[in-house]
Amino acid sequence: MACTAFDGLVWLVVCLVVFILVKRALDFEIQAIFLLIFRKPNFAIGLYSILFLPGVLLHELSHYLTARLLGVKTGRFSIQPQVLANGRLRLGYVTTAQTDVIRDTMIGVAPLLLGGILTTWISLDRLGLSPLADALFHARWDGVGLAFDGLTSRPDFWVWFYLAFAISSTMLPSESDRRAWLPVGIGILVLLGLVLLAGAGPWMLANLAPTINRGFRGLGLIFGFSAGVHLILFFPAWILRLFLGRITGLQVNRA
Repeated sequence: MACTAFDGLVWLVVCLVVFILVKRALDFEIQAIFLLIFRKPNFAIGLYSILFLPGVLLHELSHYLTARLLGVKTGRFSIQPQVLANGRLRLGYVTTAQTDVIRDTMIGVAPLLLGGILTTWISLDRLGLSPLADALFHARWDGVGLAFDGLTSRPDFWVWFYLAFAISSTMLPSESDRRAWLPVGIGILVLLGLVLLAGAGPWMLANLAPTINRGFRGLGLIFGFSAGVHLILFFPAWILRLFLGRITGLQVNRA
């Protein structure tokens, strides 16, 4: 019963892990391709940031607008790429005043919520990925080709596909976005523990678990579609990187 009640959590974890792994792999392939073609790191970083500009702009705007709506003062707004001291590439940022952990958490999670909603809407409504996802999920390989052929014939397919890719690639919260999540998470766990100790576990399982599980499934759907978009691009990018490495005699190593 408990396993069935929270199968959405399993779906969420699996889709999130797959998405993160595929995204990291594709990020490397794209950066490597730019480096192999142009041989100039700064120029490659500039092109990489331009490629993801729609998603970066949406990410930082969601921080900015959420902070303003919650009455938190905002400072500098930047979408200029910058290599940090730890070697990580930061594509943009918004500075905000110190606030309580609740508002800080809401500001930090805003890009994921807005980006996830837009990615799902584009995937379902603009790209029509449902038949392809259904064919893959049920291993109907004959239907995969038919579904994919139908996708590319949709109006402005590549424009919407690019937007889904750029937005989903940049919607994950950064380390600074997650700074308030730990105390909020601990508070939720403590509250949940007190409720269970009070004997409300069976009532929660019967009344709240289905709603929570649907939320987990919804989040899993977002990450599932995002992983699918990245997976479609990964193999061509991987082949192109290998081809460029062979003809140039150069190799880009992972950090």
